[in-house]
Amino acid sequence: MMLRTSLRSLAATLVLSASLAEAQDPRATLAPGYLDAGSAIRHMELLSNRPRPDGFFNPSNIGDLGAANTDFAFRGSTVFLGNFSGFQIWDASDPKAPTLITAFRCPGGQGDVSVHGNLLFMSVEAGNGRVDCGAQGVTAPSSPERFKGVRIFDISDLKAPKQVAAVQTCRGSHTHTLVPKPGDAERIYVYVQGTSGVRPETELAGCTGGDPSENPNTALFRIEIIEVPLARPQEARIVNAPRIFADRATGNIAGLWMGGAHGEGTQRTSVTNQCHDITVYPEIGLAAGACSGNGILLDIRDPANPTRIDEVIDANFAYWHSATFSNDGKTVIFTDEWGGGTAARCRDTDRPEWGANAIFAIGADRKMTFKGYYKIPVPQTAQENCVAHNGSLVPVPGRDIFVQAWYQGGISVTDFTDPTKVQEIAYFDRGPMAADRLYTGGFWSAYWYNGLIYGSEIGRGLDILALTPSEFLSENELAAAKLVQEQTVNPQLQTRIVWPAHPSVAKAYVDQLARGTSVPAADLANFRNLLNGAERFSGTQKQSAYNQLAGQASSWAGRATGKDAERLTALASTLRAIGAAR
Repeated sequence: MMLRTSLRSLAATLVLSASLAEAQDPRATLAPGYLDAGSAIRHMELLSNRPRPDGFFNPSNIGDLGAANTDFAFRGSTVFLGNFSGFQIWDASDPKAPTLITAFRCPGGQGDVSVHGNLLFMSVEAGNGRVDCGAQGVTAPSSPERFKGVRIFDISDLKAPKQVAAVQTCRGSHTHTLVPKPGDAERIYVYVQGTSGVRPETELAGCTGGDPSENPNTALFRIEIIEVPLARPQEARIVNAPRIFADRATGNIAGLWMGGAHGEGTQRTSVTNQCHDITVYPEIGLAAGACSGNGILLDIRDPANPTRIDEVIDANFAYWHSATFSNDGKTVIFTDEWGGGTAARCRDTDRPEWGANAIFAIGADRKMTFKGYYKIPVPQTAQENCVAHNGSLVPVPGRDIFVQAWYQGGISVTDFTDPTKVQEIAYFDRGPMAADRLYTGGFWSAYWYNGLIYGSEIGRGLDILALTPSEFLSENELAAAKLVQEQTVNPQLQTRIVWPAHPSVAKAYVDQLARGTSVPAADLANFRNLLNGAERFSGTQKQSAYNQLAGQASSWAGRATGKDAERLTALASTLRAIGAAR
């Protein structure tokens, strides 16, 4: 009863906040339109928009999901964008004028993509998927021509991708996750998240469904793991199908959420017999699975044999959809795709803790503890599908910042450093696709990559945006974030963010300390002047100046608490490294 009372109190507070936001926030009253909708932007800049290419949209139905843009992968200046009709490859070396390299037709579902070297991986789950990538589909209920699983392409020539492997799975691949094993450069693993019904055994041998108590070989209640020899991708094969949902004490396969509502006034959730997304963080040996009725934590130190170590249930979640770790691995964000992504779920009548993010702390014992919810703070119209969806970290040192897609709720950038008090710091949004009806549209994904934000707009194409300095995010913090340059990014594969020893990183920490009270303002102003002056020095004079500043930061760290203590310790370490650099 206390939990339900506290949730009602939280809901009332959030509804009040949303009502106040609606009165002031321009996102609440944007004009509708397909390619000419009104827009609102705060602390961001839209650099470019590129519509979907020919063959990747239906001009007679702007909401046709058969041609919707989906998820991203990145390599160098190349952007790989999935689509229900296949995938697109864009050259974004000039972010203000990206150019299309290839629009590769290959239908079969939402077509999520990942890249590793010269290999591209693509999820296929829809019944129209064919082994040969043909657009004519498959009409027979059981056919050797049908493909559901993970395709592998050689993309050595970006203009002419070539399929080199196609691994069939019993439930297809709604999404997938690349999982490297640290220290092993010869192979990579693919976790397959299938969410469709089980295929007939006449189409794929060994595929049977049913309750595990009656059929212990059921294709439900498991994931598949594909091993890919990188030098011989054509030999990719399934090497394990772990029952990650089994009860650890009894071995009962269906050991997690059994489906149904959690009580009066709560959400109804399907049985946990699948994962929608699994996000892995190999450097800390953990994965977070968003798995229908549960959020789960996996030990992936042996990536071919993941084991479940914790699970959580939330009465406000309808469908656990995706997950993102903080860089230190101490926090995880789960998203709830209430309404399946195609319904209006951000209206002023919708409960704000439904279709939201839920944030959990991960303790030293690797157990998850709920900390808070976040949902965009402005209502959307009944003509806009809106719910929490895909996002990634923005690499600002000393803070946990998240950029995220909300379908037609737009893109929102938030600070979740304190997971109990999430704060929005920037946004971009367009009006509804149409004034008189709901067409599925909006942002499927929004990710930070090498200094910019890339948005996959379901109906309106590829967007590239830049964050701008504000009272919430300083110029130094943005400069420090842009120092993080990655060669390849697959959003469900997190890697540890490491900042170089650079004055912008040190100045970012100082800007953050200026927002708090751990260091007296006058002392911090003097410190900032000395830090700016140290950039003029070289040799032993430079090292001495930075070491003195590091000593002062360490002294303050000894008296500070909480996040400021961490920032001061990191500042001291950064200053010593700058001083030691040649």
